[in-house]
Parts: sequence; C-alpha cells; structure tokens
Amino acid sequence: MALRVSLFVTCVVDQLFPKVGMAMAEVLERVGCEVDFPEAQTCCGQPAFNSGFRQEAREVARHFLSVFAESEYIIVPSGSCACMISHHFEELFPKEPKTLEIIHALAPKVWEFSHFLTGAAGVEDVGARLEEVVTYHDSCHALRELKIKEGPRRLLRNVRGLELREMDIAEECCGFGGTFSVKFDEVSGGMARTKIESVVRTGASAVVSIDSSCLMQLRGALSRAELPIRTMHLAEVLASR
Repeated sequence: MALRVSLFVTCVVDQLFPKVGMAMAEVLERVGCEVDFPEAQTCCGQPAFNSGFRQEAREVARHFLSVFAESEYIIVPSGSCACMISHHFEELFPKEPKTLEIIHALAPKVWEFSHFLTGAAGVEDVGARLEEVVTYHDSCHALRELKIKEGPRRLLRNVRGLELREMDIAEECCGFGGTFSVKFDEVSGGMARTKIESVVRTGASAVVSIDSSCLMQLRGALSRAELPIRTMHLAEVLASR
C-alpha cells in the first residue's frame, strides 16, 4: 500500500526555489508514494517565532495545524522548518491543552525529506544518476536538533556517477541563521566565507544540503567570490536521471 504524503514546501522553496519542491514530489512518487499538496499552506511561523513575535507565530501555527490536520505524513525539504513544527510549536501554546494535544499528535507525522526516505519509506537508492563531484553541508537544525547526519550521505553515495567528498568543516554553520544574517551581517558573511573555503578545498563542483536557506547563503558567498561551484538541494540531486 502506497504511503500517502503531504508536501509542505516552506516559504524559501515556494518563493525562491520552486524546482526543489517539484524535485521532492518527483522523487517521492518514484519511490511509490501518493503525493498531495495542500494549497492553503503558508508558513510554519519560524521567522516570527525566532524574532520574538509570538502572537503572529501562533496565528501561523494554528493555520498550519488546520491545513495539515488530516495528513498521514508531512514531508518538508528543510530541517529547520521540520524542527520548528515538531519541536517548537508546543512552546507557542503552553496554556492551551487541547491545542497541545493536536500538536503532539501531529509532530510524529512531520518528516524532513531525506529522513522520510531512509526512515519511513526505507529507501536509500532512488535510481538517481549525476556525473558530478559534490560535497555535503550539514545544516544546523537538521544535524543538532533532528540528529540527521548519515541518511543524506547514504542517499548521495547511491547516486550513480556521483562522488561525495567530505568537507573538513562539514558540520560548521554557514552563517545564515535567518534574521541572524541581517542583524549580524559581517559575522554571517565571515562564516559563509570560511565555509566556502572548505568547499573549495574538496575540489567539488557542487555543494549539496537539505536546507535551501543554507544553500541560498552559500550561493551568495560563492557568487561574490566568483567561484564556479553550484549549490543543489538533495532533492534535486535525487531527481536527476
């Protein structure tokens, strides 16, 4: 029986990297999932939550809970957004026991894309092919809060023609951090430059991650340095044939 999954594509993917959402849907369908896209979805509320606007974050979170109330699995192409829903929604409703019940029931249904493939779907080879040398960036929320590390690497190693070369600082932050990159732009830029120096040392022609926000930060740094290295979301790599 096919797993029924609902896509939550996130603001960054929806507005800036729509091909990532389409690639995710393609891969999920390829491995036998029944995919739907709830069109009423908006944001998970993380930008407001991280900036201290709790009331606004609550309004967005309530909408999310309503939109995905009937979903069996909620697949997210972002560790940070998946973490916001599954780990931090409950912080918004400490005095609403009924809402907390809904959150606690929904949280186990929320899966970051790569974790869903290797965990719930039990798939590590999706039949992808990409003739390229890549390196992998561990996004902070996925690594530190969701404990996602080896799964994306196993998926990459099963891509035909692909060579994975590890960075010496793969686990270091890229410096984005949402509003951090705006409030502390010089620090953020310095962190990004340190990261791309590590990318360059691998000799890879592309850097891959499971968070488009990290890739946006790295793409900007690579562009400013005029380096011919592209950024790819894991879903885009796995959709390659």
